[in-house]
Parts: sequence; C-alpha cells; structure tokens
Amino acid sequence: MELIRLLAEAERWLGRLDRGASDFRNADLFVAMYLHKEALHSSEIEGTQSTLEEVLQFEVEGNTRRRFSADVREVANYVEALKYGLERLEDIPLSKRLIRQIHAQLLKGTRGGSHSLGTFRSGQNWIGPDGATLYTATFVPPPVPYMHEALDDLEKFLHDTSLPDLIHCGLAHAQLETIHPFWDGNGRVGRLLITLLLVERGVLQRPLLYLSHYINSHKSEYYSRLMAVRNDGDWEGWLKFFLHGIIEVSRDATATADAIRDLHEQHRSLVAEGIGGSTYALPLLDFLFEYPIVSIRLVEQRLGCNNVTAAKLLRRFEALGLLHEITGWKRNKLYRYGEYMDLFKSHRDVTPEEFATSTS
Repeated sequence: MELIRLLAEAERWLGRLDRGASDFRNADLFVAMYLHKEALHSSEIEGTQSTLEEVLQFEVEGNTRRRFSADVREVANYVEALKYGLERLEDIPLSKRLIRQIHAQLLKGTRGGSHSLGTFRSGQNWIGPDGATLYTATFVPPPVPYMHEALDDLEKFLHDTSLPDLIHCGLAHAQLETIHPFWDGNGRVGRLLITLLLVERGVLQRPLLYLSHYINSHKSEYYSRLMAVRNDGDWEGWLKFFLHGIIEVSRDATATADAIRDLHEQHRSLVAEGIGGSTYALPLLDFLFEYPIVSIRLVEQRLGCNNVTAAKLLRRFEALGLLHEITGWKRNKLYRYGEYMDLFKSHRDVTPEEFATSTS
C-alpha cells in the first residue's frame, strides 16, 4: 500500500509540474535551464566540480578567451547529450542504438573519451572504491556475453507498456546501472535514461525534472538501494526511494516554474515601460530565459540586429537593473541575468514532516 500511495503522489506532482509548464506562454524558453541544472547535479555525482555560471560562459565563449576546466566541458557535454537524445526520440525509439549514440555525445572530448565512445565494453569491469580489484569489488557487472543478453532483454523492456510509467522508469534505470555496459559514463547515461523515458512516454511534455539533485543529496542511500536490488532482490525498497525522489524534485521544479512565470511577467512589464520603442527589447528578454549569460555577438546573431543595436540594447537592460556586466573587459563583454539565474540556485529539500502532510 505504501508503494501504491507513493506512486499516486508522484504521478500527481509530475502532472502538476507538466500542467504548470504548459500554462506558461512559452515554456520552451526556460527548458534549457532545467537541462543545465540536471547536467550539473548528474555530473556532480561523479565528482565533477563546476558551476552553472561556468557552464553557461563556456557555451557562450568556448575556449576563445580563456581555458575552461575539463569538468566544465563534461557538464556541457551532458547538456548536449540530453538535447541530442530528445531530438533523436522524434525519429527513433529508446534502444541500444540510441543509448550508444548518447554515450558518444556524453564523452566526446572529455577525460573518459578514450574509452570507446558509443561502444559497449568488450571486457570485464567492476564497481568499488579507489584501488579495488575484480576480487575486492563491491559489485561485478555481468561478463560480456551475459551483458549482451541482458541488454537485449532491457531493450525489449524499454518498449513494454504493461507497468505504470514511473515504475517502468525506475526499473529500467536500476537495470541499466546494474548491467553497466560501458567502460565509463554508466551513471550519467542511466540518469539520462530517466528523463528520456519520461518524455518518450508522455509523462512530461518537456524535460523539467532534475532527479539527479535528489540522487546527489541522498547518494549513500541511492547506492545502497541499488545494491539491495542486486544482492537481495529488494525492488520495492528501490522503487519507494525512486518515487520519493520524483515527488521531492517535482515539488521543487513546480515552485521554480511558478517563480519563473512571475518573474517573466514582471520583467516584460518593466521592459515594455522602460524600452517600449525597441523592436528587439522583448525578444531579448525571452532569449535571456534560454541563455541568461550573453555577449553582444550572441545577441546580434540571435535577434538579427547589428552590433551597435545589440550593444545599446544590452546597456539599456543593464540600466534597468536586469543585466550586469561580469567580465570587466573593454571587449568581448558578458552580461548576466542574475535574478533569473538565482531561481535555479535555490533548492529546499522536503522534510519528513512536510512529506507526511503532503501525502496525507
């Protein structure tokens, strides 16, 4: 009964998140920021250290002005891999083929990129602390012949519609993590799978759920729950953990979406009053909800205006207090939409008392 109750509550909160985003005039404006938040937390689980601001600056600058860390590139790759997977879902279903393609995008040009991009492992791997061997490992995934059999079974299961969508998603994630089919990047691919399944099944119209934050906040329990499945067959314990995460993160994402909607309306009014005569003012505001760190060149390219107009417009947004220049450079300046970015820094974990109240 507890599992049924959690499933119903998770479905309710996910539905509320999806409906709330659909009510927004153009929810696609801020989807990119949800993708970035998921990428940051998923990569953080693997020990990657980066910030949202660093990743956004990297996407604007590349390495043209200064060198960014390998961690920043890994997070940026996660964003691109998720975008790639969502685009490919329009043409092909989730499958071994698509999982391999996503893996190639994920590790391209990174420290793990030497480990057979987009190729399932050809030898034995294992999971354990630093220095662990095959004989002292915490867990040993299936040998290669059995790995391929398990992947065939998983691919069939991905197309199974006999279970509730969230139960199906939780089982698929745990199974891919257990098969561990790549030399590197298994955890990130497994977490990408959660988002892609939710979108493919129509549970979410847009990828607004960043479950990796919950996993990262409960990392020890996450790993112990997966090990309990492998050692003891405790699928129910894992699914309860997974569904509780869906509830917690959906509540937070819904609150963020509501705050975004309010901020967008407030700032549209501010821009309309302060820069009402500009053809490009409101389009620039909308663009900032996609990319809250921008350069003059990026605005010029996106809005189709000339360099002088783009620079003048950014200065006017700065005068309104919406943007702040963050480099101090005379050329190649970057502007930050700080009030919007701050919405994605806040996360308030649901306390046991709040959770009990919300599900009573």
